[in-house]
Amino acid sequence: MKKATKQEIREIHQLFIDKYSDAVTELKYKNVYELVIAVILSAQCTDKRVNLITPALFEKYPDPKSLALADIDDVKQLINSCSFFNNKAKNIVEMAKKVVEVYSGEIPLNEKELMTLSGVGQKTANVVMIEYTGANLMAVDTHVFRVSHRLGLSDDKTAISTEATLVKKFKNNLDALHQGMVLFGRYICKAKKPKCDECFLTSYCKTKESFKV
Repeated sequence: MKKATKQEIREIHQLFIDKYSDAVTELKYKNVYELVIAVILSAQCTDKRVNLITPALFEKYPDPKSLALADIDDVKQLINSCSFFNNKAKNIVEMAKKVVEVYSGEIPLNEKELMTLSGVGQKTANVVMIEYTGANLMAVDTHVFRVSHRLGLSDDKTAISTEATLVKKFKNNLDALHQGMVLFGRYICKAKKPKCDECFLTSYCKTKESFKV
């Protein structure tokens, strides 16, 4: 695969910033507690689906304290249309317990501390920090992974190594780049039928045919 040149990287960076500087997550939330849960649930599940599930969950368990005391089967019932709901139910209840026990019921706003919570890996922690605090971090989901490969920005095999490559190449405005790449990958540079006629980056595309992830 051909790699993007330094000049192309600069231009791609600017084009994403120009187009997506105001982009935010499509997950619906009112506070950082709701955001953490929504991001955990969104793993291998669409944001649309998560937004259908969370209102009832948040109404019944509006804070870490109430969720920490929840009956696990009740939580499973509330999120059972989400992929891997058994595991996710356990994770969010355990996450709430730790927030109550270790952090006095307040979600920690630090990516390293967030990663000590059940269900929160590096990507989830970074997404929360990007969305809630505008942190200069990158998070790589399937959309960002696909877009960065198609544009020749990365040929890494994993999300974590792709993240490191993007951080090194882009350096700043990473929050806006992350949000922009997610939306671009979701609506334009799609896995199966990319909308190349609507794309503003066609001149930078390296592999739309061969890279399908």
